[in-house]
Amino acid sequence: MIRTMIVAAFALTLTAGAAAAQSAQPYAGMQARPLKALSAEQIADLKAGRGMGLALAAELNGYPGPSHVLELAREIELTDAQKARVQALFTAMQAETIPLGEQLIARESELDRLFATHAITPAGLAATMQTIGAAQARLRTAHLKYHLTTRALLTPAQVARYAELRGYAGAAPAAHDPAKHHHGK
Repeated sequence: MIRTMIVAAFALTLTAGAAAAQSAQPYAGMQARPLKALSAEQIADLKAGRGMGLALAAELNGYPGPSHVLELAREIELTDAQKARVQALFTAMQAETIPLGEQLIARESELDRLFATHAITPAGLAATMQTIGAAQARLRTAHLKYHLTTRALLTPAQVARYAELRGYAGAAPAAHDPAKHHHGK
């Protein structure tokens, strides 16, 4: 019995030690990534024009994006005209965000290269971060813009149903004047 307790305590100690070692190495393995600051999934999302949570301020406050509206078109009862307009917005969004995503990848690649070659300087860092920040801002603005435009195509009932289907219904955004945000179907 004592031996079993000692073995169990030793195993627990090893497990706790392994967990502590893992937490001290949260980036282990990432050094092998071609682009250190972005995962393969993030790069794929940027190249495909996906939002990656960049429009959460809109999404979680009652401004659905075109991609998810199209996914739920039947459930929120989009009219054919609405569906065509949202599809056009989605197509335009992709046409705008894919090149912006490529630009962000290129800027992050340049930052990675500067560090990898030890060519980074304080001035170079500041300039590179300005270009990365600007690229991120353009990309995020584009995604948010399409949420804003999509919302204008939906009725308040469709927005409410969308929120319900996406699991946001319990945390409704602050009340806003539907007349300001509904410009037709």
